[in-house]
Amino acid sequence: MNSVKPLRTAYFDCYSGISGDMILGALIDLGVEEKEIGKALKKIDLKGYKFQAKNVQRNGISGTQIKIVDKLKQNYSHPHRSFSDIKKLIEESDLSSTVKKNSIKIFEKIAKVEARIHNTTIGKVHFHEVGGVDSIVDIVGSVWAIESLELDKIYSSALNVGEGFVDCAHGRLPVPAPATLKLLKGIPVYSSGVKKELTTPTGAAIISFYAEKFQSMPPMTVLKDGYGAGDRIVSSLPNFLRIILGEMEGKGFEKIMMIETNIDDMNPEIYDSVMESLFKSHAIDVYFSPILMKKNRPATKISVLSESSNREALSKILLTETSSFGVRFHEVDRIILDREVLKLKNIVW
Repeated sequence: MNSVKPLRTAYFDCYSGISGDMILGALIDLGVEEKEIGKALKKIDLKGYKFQAKNVQRNGISGTQIKIVDKLKQNYSHPHRSFSDIKKLIEESDLSSTVKKNSIKIFEKIAKVEARIHNTTIGKVHFHEVGGVDSIVDIVGSVWAIESLELDKIYSSALNVGEGFVDCAHGRLPVPAPATLKLLKGIPVYSSGVKKELTTPTGAAIISFYAEKFQSMPPMTVLKDGYGAGDRIVSSLPNFLRIILGEMEGKGFEKIMMIETNIDDMNPEIYDSVMESLFKSHAIDVYFSPILMKKNRPATKISVLSESSNREALSKILLTETSSFGVRFHEVDRIILDREVLKLKNIVW
């Protein structure tokens, strides 16, 4: 078997949330050249703004903070650009096709969410905060920087969303904001009790687009790390997004979920249909093991291997299609061999 090339991997550690400017700051702190990002952004027909990165310290840790000064913006007033306006800006730029495509997809994610919230269509959605120059710079700049790293894998921790209220164009809203909450569907989140908005719609849109999995840090060899500062001062923790760049052994090591339940009171003929339902819902593997429970009662243990993101759907099947009252689950590591398919000629048996 051929030697496997290490996978270039980025891990987003969102212990203090995530936002567009934190992503861009962390990528610059990681080593992506600020000047190169600036050159890329100049390919978009956006005028009247200044993009700069500066070193800051939070809780004794240094990192990079992005400041985008929009000379045309006054107070909290943002240009109300539509999704079509932003799409046209990006499409007419000289950016690479990949950066254009991914930037537009991220804005489209936000537009779809806004359309659902306001009960309208994407064509009628007008962005407020997300339509401002700073958000366009954050998203397009982050996409350009991520693509420049030529990553094979992107993972993220669960997201610290904060709590409380945030003031925006629609007035005072609960944290997470409605748009943020919809963008985070299916993604593990929590609040550490900080009474601030830690995860923004822009940050949620970018990480939900790029992250392959939301999990603890995968086993990898660390190469670099970068810290992107948020604009909120939090006394209880350093308000940084941390991006860790490293290398993983190619295709060999990954984390998956083990879901199990024990059953001693169900007709065994039902197991076949349960297995079929689990596989239809994208279980990686399903198997049954004979076990002895208390008082030596014979029983069956159902074991299901799945992606972490599919845990709830598969657990629901076990709870609704079997006699079980509960399931248990835990994360497991697995190693798989690298595989390839070869076409061979002139084989004589």
